[in-house]
Amino acid sequence: MEVVWKRTHTCGELRKSHVGQSVVLLGWVAGQRDHGGVIFIDVRDRWGITQVVVHPEAGERIYELAKKLKGESVIGVRGEVCARPESMVNPKMATGEIEIFATELEVFNESKPLPFPIKDPCTATDETRLRYRYLDLRRPSMQANLLLRHRASMLVRQYFDRHEFVEIETPFLMKSTPEGARDYLVPSRIHKGKFYALPQSPQTYKQILMVAGFDRYFQIVRCFRDEDLRADRQPEFTQIDVEMSFVTEEDIFSLIEGLMVLLFKNLMQIELPQPFPRLSYDEAMKKYGTDRPDLRFGMEIVDVSSDASQCGFQIFQEVVQKGGKVRGIKLEKAGPLSRKQIEEITQQAKSLGAKGIVPLQCTENGIESPISKWVSSDFLGQLGNAFSVKPGDCVFLVADTETVCQSVLGELRKSLAIQWGKIDSTLFTPVWVVDFPLFEWDSEEKRYVAMHHPFTSPQEKDLPFLESDPGKVRARAYDLVINGYEIAGGSIRNHRKWVQERIFRILGLDSATAEKKFGFLLEALEFGAPPHGGIAVGYDRLIMLLAKEESIREVIAFPKTTSAVSLMDGSPSEVDEAQLKELGIRINFT
Repeated sequence: MEVVWKRTHTCGELRKSHVGQSVVLLGWVAGQRDHGGVIFIDVRDRWGITQVVVHPEAGERIYELAKKLKGESVIGVRGEVCARPESMVNPKMATGEIEIFATELEVFNESKPLPFPIKDPCTATDETRLRYRYLDLRRPSMQANLLLRHRASMLVRQYFDRHEFVEIETPFLMKSTPEGARDYLVPSRIHKGKFYALPQSPQTYKQILMVAGFDRYFQIVRCFRDEDLRADRQPEFTQIDVEMSFVTEEDIFSLIEGLMVLLFKNLMQIELPQPFPRLSYDEAMKKYGTDRPDLRFGMEIVDVSSDASQCGFQIFQEVVQKGGKVRGIKLEKAGPLSRKQIEEITQQAKSLGAKGIVPLQCTENGIESPISKWVSSDFLGQLGNAFSVKPGDCVFLVADTETVCQSVLGELRKSLAIQWGKIDSTLFTPVWVVDFPLFEWDSEEKRYVAMHHPFTSPQEKDLPFLESDPGKVRARAYDLVINGYEIAGGSIRNHRKWVQERIFRILGLDSATAEKKFGFLLEALEFGAPPHGGIAVGYDRLIMLLAKEESIREVIAFPKTTSAVSLMDGSPSEVDEAQLKELGIRINFT
């Protein structure tokens, strides 16, 4: 009679209360050990691992199958739940108090030799892991990350439902309106020579939904950008997309803070204090050299340009006279640094764009610096006061344009904090960055571009500068930053057609081009568009933080490499000539 293999329990479910029951487990062989005639098999599924014992008394067929089992083969086991002897209890396993005495065993699929062991930490290269992603995803840490992602998505949907949001799917095939990153284009077979674009975001659609009167929209949505990749960026990514009517920035801050508090509390048992602190864009750039500041450590940038303007050190004086800045950061309790260490830090600064750095070391005997022979002790004392130095502290000064000072010291601040162990990895420090410029000047294209996107509303008091001085206009935009990562970004939108048209003109879009690209939105704004705003949460980065990983690839089931290739299935790939002909496409590599 054929044995019916219907699972009765998962491999993480059985406890002492199940002793004496006959059970069926189905799963993968996580390990096999022959202990002098008694064979132990660890059977694994996504719920856990259970130890199975096969005695010779179980029968020759079962015993021989057990002896020949290969790792990661798929098996079925029927047997009785037994309590382990007290000395054999494994407290590291949820099922460690019991084991299964096998009476039936079946091998459903025997595995080939593995390219790497299914265990944590993984010893395989990233390329091997991505090539055999289906094996990598069997590892406990990867399964935990994707289960965490699933639990987060359930919490997100419940949260927005409680706040009366409607989840609405927006199209994946849309009009190409490139403003920033490159679009992924999809050729139309029916309309030869025309193309759809995959959405970089549902921005225009969600604004249309506000015009349509839905008031509160959200979506966990896939987006696509054909851009260079890095650890926290992929060509296809997921975001929590949100739009609301009749709101101010405060409404959106409150909503998203509530979501973050919920996720961190439920998934990490961490209480995030509310309200989250806020920094203006200017303050963030001056203090931290970036609009994505990591607030887990201090090392704020200090401006000493005023003191340096008449200090006697020619380099400092010339930089300040030309409108530049002298700024620095303090590394606490790091000294005394050796000449080699200072040279390494100097090379770091140069690689980031600085012409050099000036180090100061605070000792019991005062402040020591290579510029001591050119400046007075009073000036060194002023610098010491500006940075509140104590013996063992080191200060690094950069003299250059404001932009160079900010970018170099912002990166150096982060790098030194990591090298000297100044970052508490258990902390999570959210901050809202607000009051962004609406535009930034593109020196290559010799024109203004949108700092966020062209649909962001200017602050009302800055409207008079739209035509006369666009660089002065501040945006009603905001970013949520956690531990140096931009987790969310959004803005209050332009709900008045005339404002939107003015912004398009400043961005270099004449009326005809604006109509061609965004005519549908401009027209919609004339049919009773409510004031509205929204935000998009970078879901992959958020889950990366919640999982305490360093790359979003660790929380995405099937990510691409840094060259946008899927090593597992070989995409992107060539297609048949017949397919190209049907689409009216000819490939030209010149």
